[in-house]
Amino acid sequence: MDEASQNNCNSGEGTTVPGRVSTNPSSSNETPENPQESESDNISSDALAIALSSMLTAVIKDFDSKAQDTLQSQDQLASAIDRLTGELDQLLEDAPLPFIMQYAAKISGVRKRVSSLNSLLKSIQQRVDIIDRLLSVGLLHEKTATESC
Repeated sequence: MDEASQNNCNSGEGTTVPGRVSTNPSSSNETPENPQESESDNISSDALAIALSSMLTAVIKDFDSKAQDTLQSQDQLASAIDRLTGELDQLLEDAPLPFIMQYAAKISGVRKRVSSLNSLLKSIQQRVDIIDRLLSVGLLHEKTATESC
């Protein structure tokens, strides 16, 4: 643990941790009448932080799962469109009818849009993974900091 962290743990001053309420009694207008009240406030703010953390973790995991499902669905859709495009190209070679050309252009446009959306979803998934890792590391760091105090 670094010296600044030890000073925060050992000094009578409270600290502000992201996702937590400030526990510095000197910063409020009211001074607790007894130390048990201050300890109770710390316990309740810790409980609130843990509850918020677990709720956010559940929400992120739910979004992550839905994003994975969407990504898989997009991949299936892209391969189905590729297959249909191949079949349509074969039809165009066999019988180049004007209405087939029109549908071929539509399918080609849909294919481009699906490919673009798939790239966007992969980018979003990577960002969600980064946020999830940062939250996990932050929670571990916060837990070790509170245990060492």
